[in-house]
Amino acid sequence: MNEGMISLMGLALGVILMNNLVLGQLLGVGPFLEASGSTRRAAWMGAVLTVVMALTAAVCWPFNEYLLAPNGLRHLESMVFFLTAAFLAQSLGQLAGKWFPAWRREGEGTLALTANCAVMGVVLQNVQNGYGFAQSVVYALAGGLGFLLVICLFASLRERLEFADCPKAFEGFPIALVTAGLLALCFSGFSNLTLFG
Repeated sequence: MNEGMISLMGLALGVILMNNLVLGQLLGVGPFLEASGSTRRAAWMGAVLTVVMALTAAVCWPFNEYLLAPNGLRHLESMVFFLTAAFLAQSLGQLAGKWFPAWRREGEGTLALTANCAVMGVVLQNVQNGYGFAQSVVYALAGGLGFLLVICLFASLRERLEFADCPKAFEGFPIALVTAGLLALCFSGFSNLTLFG
């Protein structure tokens, strides 16, 4: 394997496991808690967020590199990135609604959550870290896959917690927050992982 490929794989595994968007950076906590009531809805949310995040990174990088940065318009980054994410999320929703009838049932309310701080955070981090096009797209795609992994794990834990015997004061949302904290603690175990030698 060449050095560039190893670097991209390290970046991807780093954002999935060691520096997870939700558990490590607290980006996308709203959709994480909102959509984790059922495993099916969590999978939909994770998949949609992954696609929107990767598309937004792929579209925003050339905007920033060839339009905003050379013309001294960096102060417009947040607005351009947010509008791009919202447009892509809406377009994806319309296309998916035509192609997949189940989208209308499962994806209801999902689009409003896709143009959130996780998408904006990833795109702004790409600019801040000076990533190239390939690195930006890999970082965004891996960030979405990390979100998908964590939200599906959390949703399955929440479904099991419905049958758990816990104190009355912890039922519902409080035990979900405790579970999210324990999941974050589990993922913190990856922080000292050394990738590729």
